[in-house]
Amino acid sequence: MTPVDTLPNKHHNSLKFSPHIHAQNLAWKGCLDSVSFDQQTIKIKLQTLDKPCYILKIGDKIGVTNEGYLCQENNPTAQLLTSIPPITLEQLGDPTFLAFHGVKYAYVTGAMAGGIASEEMVIALGKAQILSSFGAGGLPPERLETAIKRIQEALPHGPYAFNLIHSPNDMAIERRAVELYLKHEVSTVEASAFLDLTPNIVYYRVVGLSLNDANQIEIKNKVIAKISRREVATKFLQPAPPRIIKELLEQGLITDLQAKLAAKVPMADDITVEADSGGHTDNRPLVCLLPSIIALRNEIQEQYHYDQPIRIGVAGGIATPESALAAFMMGAAYIMTGSINQSCVESGACEHTKKLLAQAEMADMIMAPAADMFEMGVKLQVLKRGTMFPMRAQKLYEIYRTYDSIEDIPLAERQKLEKQVFRKTLAEVWEGTAAYLSQKNPEKLGKAVNNPKLKMALIFRWYLGLSSRWSSSGEKGREVDYQIWCGPAMGGFNDWVRGSYLAEPQNRRVVDVAYHIMTGAAFLYRIQSLKMQGMQIPEDYSQYCPENPQLLEM
Repeated sequence: MTPVDTLPNKHHNSLKFSPHIHAQNLAWKGCLDSVSFDQQTIKIKLQTLDKPCYILKIGDKIGVTNEGYLCQENNPTAQLLTSIPPITLEQLGDPTFLAFHGVKYAYVTGAMAGGIASEEMVIALGKAQILSSFGAGGLPPERLETAIKRIQEALPHGPYAFNLIHSPNDMAIERRAVELYLKHEVSTVEASAFLDLTPNIVYYRVVGLSLNDANQIEIKNKVIAKISRREVATKFLQPAPPRIIKELLEQGLITDLQAKLAAKVPMADDITVEADSGGHTDNRPLVCLLPSIIALRNEIQEQYHYDQPIRIGVAGGIATPESALAAFMMGAAYIMTGSINQSCVESGACEHTKKLLAQAEMADMIMAPAADMFEMGVKLQVLKRGTMFPMRAQKLYEIYRTYDSIEDIPLAERQKLEKQVFRKTLAEVWEGTAAYLSQKNPEKLGKAVNNPKLKMALIFRWYLGLSSRWSSSGEKGREVDYQIWCGPAMGGFNDWVRGSYLAEPQNRRVVDVAYHIMTGAAFLYRIQSLKMQGMQIPEDYSQYCPENPQLLEM
């Protein structure tokens, strides 16, 4: 076997071949007219993913073809430098994920609270056999039930998922969501923001366990758990806690058989490792977090020997073919996108918000106080470009930390808040808050009446809670107060699609975005594989630019 010398570029396609790669044992046979030598046609052939690619030397030229076949040949008319087989989008990720959820791609769109991940989004993706999670967080039960009925009517056989967000300040919200999911036989939930397992998520999981005719465990209620910490991941990787199982059994919510089966299955089927993302995030780097959680999964699998090992997917920062391919190459079973979908046509965000998102750059994000965990000092990642919300929310938290009651705040400061932030008196804000709590949570109202610090927090949370709704509803006159959950992935996406039809928000459709990210990842895998085999490919060939599929069909 002799090394192949670097071949010159005499036809301006800039392709070269490494001298460190050994010659092929096989030869190519086919029609020489199918071989391309110009850069534009070569790139088209490289992007023809459903056909193999043969890199040939004919005389002193390097060319590419999708036609022909490999064989044993002593005197070939073209020297085979290397070849690569076809690749389909279904090959990316874990095939068991596709079979388990009945989907076409190892691609999921994550829930964005308040219906930002809307019915339209879930239905559009579901019709394309792509899993999408409805953003149930923060919605009243009646609104959630309406969404369930609409999605199930449009997707009677799925796929779809609904978010189950942890509500530490009001566990009744969590319980009502579970009751609705069980009532309407929602078979997949995306569990997020959990700090620990609760009876609600355990109840949902375990009540769906049974044995089939072959005496195998059937898991009717699937759980995709989104985590960013090892200690939380451990809880979902293990079976349900015996303490909670005992409570559910005593309450008559599960059967003896389900209690026994619960000890043999993990709490989740899939774990989504969430790196630096929009909304609630620990800002963890994906390259560190994913290997750590995969190793943890392997340790726990060795302990419990589940029939089906838990799959590990990724979220946070997935916005381009490059980031998608990086995740898959690191071992991700699937990828989950979030922020980028908020700028799409099907998103529940208003048009003004979508335009701001389409203009965002990676440095346009900032951490700001969260409404649901305001008193704890928990922050979430939001867009700072085009809105005053991050600064105003942080000011409210600083005042909360400094003073013990509304009355303790200096008069000038109170007047400033009333004029610039609340646009009404603090007394009026409290009146509206009290009226709401009297209907929804009278117990908390009773505590606030006798706790000035809690009362102040609830008044401030009025602004934090409504600001995200203003962003969805498009509240006129409140644009500078929009709270827009967003991660740096949004800026990366905008950089990638700049100059393409996806640059404008009115052209961004979630199915198109999913298709182009996955297709681009498969294309880049082909390019990287050729490079590994010795091809020296200029960057011009390595750029995947989204093209409108409707125009391609014309």
